[in-house]
Amino acid sequence: MRLRVFTEPQQGASYETLLRVAKAAEDLEFDAFYRSDHYLAMGDGDGLPGPTDAWITLAGLARETSRIRLGTLMSAATFRLPGPLAIQVAQVDAMSGGRVELGLGTGWFEQEHTAYGIPFPKEKFGRLEEQLEIVTGLWSTPYGERFGYDGRYYTLTDSPALPKPAQAKVPVLIGGHGRTRTPALAARFADEFNIPFASIEDSERQFARVRAAAAEAGRGQGEITLSNALVVCVGRDDAEVARRAAAIGRDVAELKENGLAGSPAEVVDKIGRYAQTGSSRIYLQLLDLSDLDHLQLVAEQVRPQLAS
Repeated sequence: MRLRVFTEPQQGASYETLLRVAKAAEDLEFDAFYRSDHYLAMGDGDGLPGPTDAWITLAGLARETSRIRLGTLMSAATFRLPGPLAIQVAQVDAMSGGRVELGLGTGWFEQEHTAYGIPFPKEKFGRLEEQLEIVTGLWSTPYGERFGYDGRYYTLTDSPALPKPAQAKVPVLIGGHGRTRTPALAARFADEFNIPFASIEDSERQFARVRAAAAEAGRGQGEITLSNALVVCVGRDDAEVARRAAAIGRDVAELKENGLAGSPAEVVDKIGRYAQTGSSRIYLQLLDLSDLDHLQLVAEQVRPQLAS
């Protein structure tokens, strides 16, 4: 089981804050540092100092880290045209020495679109499908050849399909709770399927759908990595768990039900139950980015037990 750090900067974080967390995650030997791709805070928070762009952030982190993998859960297809997105991700991958992963989703938060003048189309899933076809097509086109695409939403003509990523293949993540179209899309394009904030039972059901869709598409068993994203709130004792829950405005009982909360032993046990569904990566949603001791506790008292 691999543990990855997942941040929500739209809730309030500067680039400097994200850099501190990413460097701490790297020093503590977490597998990856991921961030959401949103432009507006959710809930009652003010989101100060304001949003940071996911791929600009990852470009900076690519030059200021050396080992940890970097990615998005999930970039919104509504935010970017597919050609420029392919260029952005390929460039950041080169800047990082081949450590980038692309999580791509439809986009869903209408208010952030209207707040910043971003079109919010009614038909989003079809656009996501075409974006995946284009981005992966541009990257896989051999040097010296041209790429073209004539879709319902996007048209590319005589593209040189440059630049190329540093990696032979940038891992693509697709995720969600959709029962039919989402697993089918994952079967076509995903190297990893992620289900966010789902129970063990819901994860097991969705992973079964993804496996079935992958088999129908002719992909081998285990060809798609399965993963979860869950809020984390670990403490050495009940008082520390309560303090961390209060800091993010959550109830301990609710966090234990819907996330990874409690003592290291409790969290290890629950991660083990997710592992039994086939999940091999957990994205730990770290909501208090000032609490780096939290990361250290997970690294020292949770992760070692997962390897035993």
